[in-house]
Amino acid sequence: MQPRNMSMSGVVDLAAVKAAQEAKAKAEQARAQAAREGGTGAISPADLVIDVDEAGFERDVLQRSAEVPVVIDFWAEWCQPCKQLSPVLERLAVEYNGRFLLAKIDVDANQMLMQQFGIQGIPAVFAVVAGQALPLFQGAADETQIRQTLDQLVQVAEQRFGLTGLTVDPDAEPGGGAQAAPERPAGPYDALLESAVQALDSGDLGGAIQAYKNVLSEDPGNEEAKLGLAQAELLQRVQGIDPQQVRRDAADKPADVQAQIAAADLDLVGGHVEDAFGRLIETVQRTVGDDRDTVRKRLLELFEVVGPEDPRVIAARRALARALF
Repeated sequence: MQPRNMSMSGVVDLAAVKAAQEAKAKAEQARAQAAREGGTGAISPADLVIDVDEAGFERDVLQRSAEVPVVIDFWAEWCQPCKQLSPVLERLAVEYNGRFLLAKIDVDANQMLMQQFGIQGIPAVFAVVAGQALPLFQGAADETQIRQTLDQLVQVAEQRFGLTGLTVDPDAEPGGGAQAAPERPAGPYDALLESAVQALDSGDLGGAIQAYKNVLSEDPGNEEAKLGLAQAELLQRVQGIDPQQVRRDAADKPADVQAQIAAADLDLVGGHVEDAFGRLIETVQRTVGDDRDTVRKRLLELFEVVGPEDPRVIAARRALARALF
């Protein structure tokens, strides 16, 4: 039940990406099946706000977060600020019309979840997107601030994970909505990809790299394997290095291609995506010949780690083109 991590920045969570892709496919199947049966595959506005407990957290929050951003409202009956905040969140959940799902968790009845999220006081509001948790705000917040936070959340969910939310129908029966779609048949490489993700999670980078290469040798266009290989190789490159020394070398030797490449790897692992891209684009501008090509190739590898649809990658590709031509 524990969230995978508490940040949406940095290296892509492969398991979350895969879950999001599968959930999206299942949602599309469910809508198509509902349409064939004369339904809409939509949910009622009443189903946009749900009560969640520890037993249902994985099903109602983690699994649903692969389909729609889930905002979690941690509250308690005795908490007066909660009684002011919760109605605002409930109203906005309906107003946003399926762009996010609001899960309400009573901390008195769900102490384990409170501890897992590291909550020190309430009200506390978190979000879970594609299996990844992040804090939104704690304590009182005015509606303008809440709206700005929610706008950013739904934008990130759509741009990074392709989550466009749920279809809402005011005439749908509460508790109904889309029927569960049949399980997707296992693909030819699913077992090998799953073992690669497990190796990655356990720190066996060599095993993960080999597993992804095995998939790509048979299926060169496999997007999940390309993404996984790029991430595993990045993590392997930064394993065991001295971050402070890498930073010093990059600062002292701006013309040293390898020093800038090593620093860019660190930038990306630390979640500083724009810094990593900007560093290498500047290095491309300062170099020629084989050095320039080496930097360009590393930058393309980092694009693979973040994902081709990420707006930061799209912007950096344009900047790279300007630097090269």
